[in-house]
Parts: sequence; C-alpha cells; structure tokens
Amino acid sequence: MAARSIGSHVSIRRGYAAAAKTALSIGGSAFQYFPKNPRSLELKMPYDRSDAAACAAFCREHGLPSIGHAPYPVNLAIDDQAKREAIRRALLNALDITDACGSIGLVVHFGKFSGPDPLQGYKNIIQLMNSVLTEYEGKALFLLENMAGEGSQIGTTFEELVHMRQLCAYPHKVGFCVDTCHLFASGYWNGGNWPEVERRGLELGFFEHVRAVHFNDSVYGSGERKDRHARIGHGRIGLPALRAALQSPALARVPFVLETEPGADGTHRDEIAFVRELAAGR
Repeated sequence: MAARSIGSHVSIRRGYAAAAKTALSIGGSAFQYFPKNPRSLELKMPYDRSDAAACAAFCREHGLPSIGHAPYPVNLAIDDQAKREAIRRALLNALDITDACGSIGLVVHFGKFSGPDPLQGYKNIIQLMNSVLTEYEGKALFLLENMAGEGSQIGTTFEELVHMRQLCAYPHKVGFCVDTCHLFASGYWNGGNWPEVERRGLELGFFEHVRAVHFNDSVYGSGERKDRHARIGHGRIGLPALRAALQSPALARVPFVLETEPGADGTHRDEIAFVRELAAGR
C-alpha cells in the first residue's frame, strides 16, 4: 500500500513558513492551519505575502501538502444578511491567503440552519458559495466539510455535499473534506459499514472530489450527533474501523490531518507515528 500523507493541525503563531517547518519536524507529511484568526470574521489585511510565498516554496520542496481552515464563525447557511456579507469577505480573505501558501484548499463547514424550512438553508449555502466563488480566482479549492448533525441536521451525508457542488455555479472550484468524527457522530458511518460508505461515495462520484480527511476519533457514539473529537484509539469509533478508513483505496491520494488534542510534548508527533503504524496494518 502506498504511504499515506499524515499530519496534524499546526499553529501559525510564528508565521506560515514556520508552521510548515513545524509540521515536517514532528514527522508530518501534511498539515492544516488557520490562515487568519479562527475566532473572528475580521480580515487579516495586510498579511505577509513573502511569508506565504516562503511557505509555498518550502511545501513544494518537501512534497508537503497543506490545507487551510476557515474561521469558526463562518456559517454558510445563515439568514442574517449583515453576517453573510462579513462571512463572504472573511472567506475571500482566507482563500487568498490559502492560495498564496500553495495549499490544496480551504476547509469550510457545510453550515447550520435553525429555521423551519431546511430548504432555505441549502439555498443560502449555494447563494453564498456563488457570491464568494464569483470573485475568487485562485487555485486553492473551496472544500466543503461534512457535519456531525449537532444543532442542525443538514450537511451530514455525501449526497448533500455532492448536490451542493453540482448546484454551485463554479463546481470546478469546489472539493470536499471528510471528517471521520463527524461522519461517525452523524450516524452515516456506524464503524462497521465502511465498505457500504465507500461504495455509496464511489457511486455518487463523491470520492473523486475529496481533497482532505480530518482524521479524528469520536468521544460519542454513532448517531449521537455530538461533535467531540478524541485522539485516535481513545474514542468510540474503534481502531479496526479507523484502519478501514485509513486504508481505503478511495482515499489513497488524500492527506489525513489530525484535529485532536496534542500530546504531552505539545505536538502530535506521537499520534502521527501511531497513525502511520495503523496505516501499515501494525
């Protein structure tokens, strides 16, 4: 089996290039980062373009794929027009930085909708995606991520993500990120049905557009719709099920990134090594 690209989320506290160097130094062969403040929609302007270019050059030199992650307040499904404009601007800013860093794409949560008509939530998502992607001209992809179903039950299935991409005016700018904790928590994957999940994804054409995996165990059980990540092997999914996803031929060329609590040394060094062993069947 070909070696998987495995890494973790890393901080950009010392800059984008430093984040890439940190990822490599802890044994990562991929990494994720926040292009800007993850807690705010405030724009990061100006940002250090020379640092972003250095990050891109370092990653090319070392064959180190990276992905950005949109800030947490981003909610594509929201109705509030003022917030939608702030989200649009924040996404364009984050996409610009992600592209400058040479990353695969920017991971964006599907969104949550609390209104009486879920269809309106889907319409909101498509409209906001179109508004962003009309203006965005970079190479980094807009990576829709599946949801756990906590607080809102939209965005939990491959079918929904595929349909959103198809209905978007710019499908060539859209890819997917699969979160294993979310997939399990939503009940779409029960831990024992990976062959069925894989078959469904292949039939839908879903996996051909997957560009990243958030590789997380789950604190809660399948179908409980609670988004709480656990370190690999310390949650409810179980190592056999996680190994099945990790070794899936459908995900052979996709980077796997940990979003779990760091180890005693403050990094994911040990967990990355453990996941490599898991991928190798040991």
